[in-house]
Amino acid sequence: MNDLTKDELEERLHHSDMESESSSGRNMEHSAEDMSSSGEVPENMKEAENPTYEVGSQAIIEADHMQGMDGAEATISGAFDTTVYSVSYTPTNDGDPVEDHKWVIHEELEDPGEAPMETGDEAVMNATHMEDMEGATATIDSAKETTVYMVDFVTTDTEEAVENHKWVIESELAPVE
Repeated sequence: MNDLTKDELEERLHHSDMESESSSGRNMEHSAEDMSSSGEVPENMKEAENPTYEVGSQAIIEADHMQGMDGAEATISGAFDTTVYSVSYTPTNDGDPVEDHKWVIHEELEDPGEAPMETGDEAVMNATHMEDMEGATATIDSAKETTVYMVDFVTTDTEEAVENHKWVIESELAPVE
């Protein structure tokens, strides 16, 4: 990847093109470029004390948040204890509604109150995982208290490097055999 400033990376992430997904319950698909981030986390994030996968260790991703992710070998670049949410929302550009987006963390919600929020609750997102997500009102589909991981990996289909992908939960990772 090119060496980008934080502002350039955020601009690239914010304005990247997204393609529609099939009707398998997900409405947006990420490209590898969309999924890299600066690695910055909210100031109030709590590092995991005893994560199953320690920072610097390897794990296999068993999630398909984006094409080429499932089955990729990841290096753990961060581990945090928090509440994660699956959310539905309408992008701030009034694009097609996004359903069951995984994952937004409690610390990426504006004034969320005490965790966990309940199914059906609404909150404004400060997350920038996808174009036109920041500032959108999310409806909580599900909540789970767990360790979340930021990961680096190479996609299995195009061999693109993804750095600091946010977020993968512990149940979406498996040991490297």
